[in-house]
Amino acid sequence: QVQLVESGGGSVQAGGSLRLSCGASGPAYNCMAWFRQAPGKEREAVASLDSDVRYADSVKGRFTISKDNAKNTLYLQMDSLKPEDTGMYYCAASYYCWRDWATSRRYPYWGQGTQVTVSS
Repeated sequence: QVQLVESGGGSVQAGGSLRLSCGASGPAYNCMAWFRQAPGKEREAVASLDSDVRYADSVKGRFTISKDNAKNTLYLQMDSLKPEDTGMYYCAASYYCWRDWATSRRYPYWGQGTQVTVSS
């Protein structure tokens, strides 16, 4: 059974840090990504990891995506957090890696999300 479970969200002040985790069950995915969605806004891609690493411009230099293959766990280290980083963060996965990594419909598997709130 395919399952993705996120953890690590919380409330921090601007400038703080959080590390999100996404535990994956089942066979290892070839492509994994983090998305986020703020209230009233569309879901947007944050970072992806396959044979390459990609970041949204808004998080470059502040966020780091990584994976522990032995634990089949995806991470998102978030530093220098800003209030605009507030939202529900979702882990997404696919066995096939598409060129348009930031398109949510390219990922068939999703976690339930973990809330990140950054106060000013």
